[in-house]
Amino acid sequence: MTASFEGRISTVRGAVVDVVFTTGLPAIGDALDVMRDDAEPLLVEVQAHLSERTVRCIALGATAGLPRGGRVLSRGGPLSVPVGEAVLGRLLDVSGRPGDKGEALPDDIPRRPILRTPPPLAAQSVGRELFATGIKVIDLLTPLVQGGKAAMFGGAGVGKTVLVMELIHAMAERYQGISVFAGVGERSREGHELLQDMRDSGVLDQTVLVYGQMSEPPGARWRVPLTALSIAEYFRDERQQNVLLLMDNVFRFVQAGAEVSGLLGRLPSRVGYQPTLADEVAALQERIVSVNGVAVTAIEAVYVPADDFTDPAVTALAAHMDSMVVLSRSMAAQGMYPAVDPIASSSIMLDPLVVGQAHVDTAIEVRRSIEHYRSLQDVISLLGVEELGVDDRLIVSRARRLQRFLTQPFAVTEAFTGMPGCSVSLDDTLSGCRAILAGECDHWQESSLYMVGTLEQARAKEKRLGAGSKP
Repeated sequence: MTASFEGRISTVRGAVVDVVFTTGLPAIGDALDVMRDDAEPLLVEVQAHLSERTVRCIALGATAGLPRGGRVLSRGGPLSVPVGEAVLGRLLDVSGRPGDKGEALPDDIPRRPILRTPPPLAAQSVGRELFATGIKVIDLLTPLVQGGKAAMFGGAGVGKTVLVMELIHAMAERYQGISVFAGVGERSREGHELLQDMRDSGVLDQTVLVYGQMSEPPGARWRVPLTALSIAEYFRDERQQNVLLLMDNVFRFVQAGAEVSGLLGRLPSRVGYQPTLADEVAALQERIVSVNGVAVTAIEAVYVPADDFTDPAVTALAAHMDSMVVLSRSMAAQGMYPAVDPIASSSIMLDPLVVGQAHVDTAIEVRRSIEHYRSLQDVISLLGVEELGVDDRLIVSRARRLQRFLTQPFAVTEAFTGMPGCSVSLDDTLSGCRAILAGECDHWQESSLYMVGTLEQARAKEKRLGAGSKP
């Protein structure tokens, strides 16, 4: 901790506040309180030393009404946020203040700084225990691992948030673990919906929600993931509890960093992003690790601007991921939900040493069938499927059935679709895919396999459809 200093505001330009100190300077990253007569102190964070007496800060709240000459007090170190059992079931802002109109947090609550170095490599452990989600297409093609990092990449409106919410539901149902949700640049509507869903499903008691909403200054949105991560690290290190860390949307963390960089006067880099893009992403992602066998498993939604997967923000985030779940707009347009692209999605955990040879062989065969079908789609659209050879027709038939079998209804969408959500075990997913690949379902109607859980449910649906079609 550094010494505490007192200063005065010299300049205010939007979210940028310059402060002059008479003796000493706070360190880069230190939190300062700007005192206000009619409101709580405004939190700002030191970003640059302009001279021997002046620092430039980014505000983590609205600066409207700040006067020149206002009194500023240093906190003597980085922003520290409340952690521990008392924050479970609460909705917090970037500084750890409750935003759910509940009781105030106790005064003696433990606190942790949001700026920390990652654990040393020697202390980190690599998990090989699979994180079963109950979502067929993810467990089959992009398996997640306890202590790993997975990202849901997709453009606007393809189902990233729904997928993240279903994973929260799966965590609560299967693992009874701690969940920490970081809403980065979220719409207030989405925040209200998530809070209400968690209350209704009874999982709020084991969840911490940390929000930096769209309407907040870029500094708040930029630091919200670090607040959530500090809370997750506390449960990992002090309580020895596995934690599921969910972030929606990490692209807005990058976007907020670009805004902060522009406000500080740095020259932009490629596509207008900040020159420190790779460093900022690494500073966040490298802290998400397992230590001494206790895991922080991260699942992050990543918006892909204009569906451009070569965007610098997307490539910088993808470099840190173990599993990449790519959501496809064309599949969403066909009603294939979850709209996971089986070809573009990947996972380093799809390895015989981790999941077994039988799982890997099934996943490769499913991918090969769907890829072969896609390569023939132009021919089919021009000439019709009847013009294909016998072997190609058989592969197309099975690939279409596989695509439909990999859809499933979600618990979080039941209110909209009217279909009860279902969770499917990995064994049922593998046996169903093998049966389709072996030709057991060649004579079934394709609709029998659409939006079902196990193959047994599809078989029962086929009987119903068959009975309904008879005169």
